[in-house]
Amino acid sequence: MTQDPATQCTAFQGTRMLARGPLHRIARDTADTEGLLVFEDRSGRVIDIDPRGYPQPEAPTPEAPAEAPKKRGPGRPKLGVIPREITLLARHWEWLSQQKGGASATLRRLVDEARRADGGATEARQAHEAAYRFIHALGGDLAGYEDATRALFAGDLEAFATQMQDWPEDIRRYALSLSKGETLSEAQA
Repeated sequence: MTQDPATQCTAFQGTRMLARGPLHRIARDTADTEGLLVFEDRSGRVIDIDPRGYPQPEAPTPEAPAEAPKKRGPGRPKLGVIPREITLLARHWEWLSQQKGGASATLRRLVDEARRADGGATEARQAHEAAYRFIHALGGDLAGYEDATRALFAGDLEAFATQMQDWPEDIRRYALSLSKGETLSEAQA
């Protein structure tokens, strides 16, 4: 899978953080580095760097107009609508067709209501999973790993930090920032 060159990442060599920023810059700045692991900041997943490199994303300048718009498919792309297929039972389609605004509007409304009712639980779970992926990759052999993992999934970030107190500073800081759903630049502000 090709990664977006603007994806925010953090690169580690062993236990030391070497770089953070957009993937294209990390790929360029660490091209000849041995033993490099690059983590995507949002998910904590390891990213394989393409040896051919990544082009730097370019913004259109006033002198150079943006590319001609590509032919669009169905949907409302100007509004950010993305067409995808969903599969429902006949009774679900029947109910949706009876709702004000039609099936798409009703589904969008239901998703928005569910997101509000979630109270941030999904974001917290995703942040904990990102931190887990990272510590599993770099901290699995460190003292207190199992206890740190238990504290992380219990949502006890204070105990999580305590269990990592003897870990290398860069690993500890990055794991804590991931567990809170922050990037390191947000955590340092």
